Amino acid sequence: MRRGRALVLVIAVLGIFGTAVAAATGAISWGYAIEVPGSAALNTVGAAATLSLSCPGAGTCEAGGSYRDAETGDAEPFIVSEKNSEWGRATRLPSVEALNIGGNAQVSSISCGTAGNCAAAGYYKDGSARFQAYVANETSGVWGNAIEVPGTAALNSGGNARVLSVSCPSAGNCAAGGGYADGSGQGQVFVVSETSGVWGNAIEVPGMAALNAGGAAGIGGVSCASAGNCAAGGLYTDGSGHLQAFVVNEKSGVWGSAIEVPGTAALNVWGAARVTSVSCAGAGTCAAGGSYIDGSGRSHAFVASEKGGVWRKAIDVPGMATLSTGGDAGVASVSCAPLGNCLAGGSYTDGSGHPQAFVASEVNGVWHSAKQVPGTAALNTGNSAFVTAVSCAAGGSCAAGGVYLNSSGRQQAFVARENAGVWGAAREVPGTAALNVGNAWPYAVSCAKSGRCAVGGVYSDPANFHRPFVTAP
Repeated sequence: MRRGRALVLVIAVLGIFGTAVAAATGAISWGYAIEVPGSAALNTVGAAATLSLSCPGAGTCEAGGSYRDAETGDAEPFIVSEKNSEWGRATRLPSVEALNIGGNAQVSSISCGTAGNCAAAGYYKDGSARFQAYVANETSGVWGNAIEVPGTAALNSGGNARVLSVSCPSAGNCAAGGGYADGSGQGQVFVVSETSGVWGNAIEVPGMAALNAGGAAGIGGVSCASAGNCAAGGLYTDGSGHLQAFVVNEKSGVWGSAIEVPGTAALNVWGAARVTSVSCAGAGTCAAGGSYIDGSGRSHAFVASEKGGVWRKAIDVPGMATLSTGGDAGVASVSCAPLGNCLAGGSYTDGSGHPQAFVASEVNGVWHSAKQVPGTAALNTGNSAFVTAVSCAAGGSCAAGGVYLNSSGRQQAFVARENAGVWGAAREVPGTAALNVGNAWPYAVSCAKSGRCAVGGVYSDPANFHRPFVTAP
């Protein structure tokens, strides 16, 4: 496998942890990276990371991730809240410790409908060493107990369930998606919806039984525009063992049947397509991004838009043919703000075979040409850069976070912002230079309606401990 394609597959996996928040207006501002307060007391083994965050308002965010407990050696999930622009102390997610007897749990995704009203989701390992999926709700600033996702006990007879993405358009109204193993050990995908604070039963994604004849499917992302109006996307394996990309919609609380992303059959000659990210700005108005491999074995980045509840044909990200002369590209993250105004970000390989970071904008329903993230050429002296997450506060007001390699061969975290449709130069995440003596990686970016944004991820300290970071004013 060529280096570029390996990178695309890496960001395809990591792209699922990005949490994009669609918002309304405002320029974008950044704070300084700090170690997650309170995490040092939890993370005494030095293996922690912020994996997801969601900011429903200026200076109001929730973040979650995992750390390793020194006493037991178990991986445990943590949550931390920002209120009035001040981060509180990280705490264990209530009751997951009791569920996580097998010692491997994390917060994979977090989403807030309003300040203090959020959902966190992920997985844990039970006493039989089987992975189970959980959800937990925050109501009026208080986190309730985590519970096994209702209905997954019946589905997950193969013992490998986990939530990978959750989206909450309003308080107490969310949707989540993930994967599980059936009785034959085959990988299947599920969706589950929460209405007025009550989680319903998880169901196998409708229509997937007919599509997923090869028995290996996964969720790339879930996004909800309003209560009961959501979309999800991912991958499945057809009867010939080829990976194909799918999307599925929830309309007025009812999930329809999954379909192969229109247009990908003609593009995906090699049989390795996937949706890595989905974002919805309105009911029936969404965008999806991912990658496929053509007949020459080269990976390409695609985007697909949904208008009026109908998914249109996927297209190559415009302009990528000029940028990606090395022949490997993929979309890691998509975010939509007003209808028909979205941003996609990911990576491509240039003519020298070096991975580079790109962004591409959809403006009033038309996708424009991708561009290398401004400023990354100067940062990326080690010749390996890519976007891991994007978020839009409004049309033309977006942010991107990613990774570059410096001249010492160390990974550094960058952010870049767009204001009124114009991208400024990427910069190292403020504050990480003082923290990061090894490698840094931003897993999530979230922009509130005001345009205030936050970043979360991981860095290495002088002892080579992995520590979680968030940005603060």
